[in-house]
Amino acid sequence: MSRTTPCEVPARAAQNSAGIQTLLDAEREASKIVQKAREFRTKRVREARDEAKKEIEAYRQAKDEEFKKFEAEHTQGNKQAEDEANKEAEAKIKEIHAAGKKGQSQVVEELLKAVFEVNPVPPEKS
Repeated sequence: MSRTTPCEVPARAAQNSAGIQTLLDAEREASKIVQKAREFRTKRVREARDEAKKEIEAYRQAKDEEFKKFEAEHTQGNKQAEDEANKEAEAKIKEIHAAGKKGQSQVVEELLKAVFEVNPVPPEKS
């Protein structure tokens, strides 16, 4: 067995201390690298989210414009049909008002007659 001399012990302790210090330095460096990677990943996720929002907004605007163009092309025919339907409705309303005025005096007369001329009728026994 080999025996260590008292001079070799401090040398080994210094060597072990230097080795431990090297490991601690390497661990700190690795920690910095991991932290930078996390920051980069977080930054990239934010950038990707912002890019996606911009793309979505551009797509939405394009589809809105496309819809407005489609709507403008197809509402002209609907506008004409709506105008015709409104004219027909107005004509029917005028016709109904005329019919109501025509028989209005007779209806009022019959209502007044029914209110003022009372003809009591006794109830029938069952």
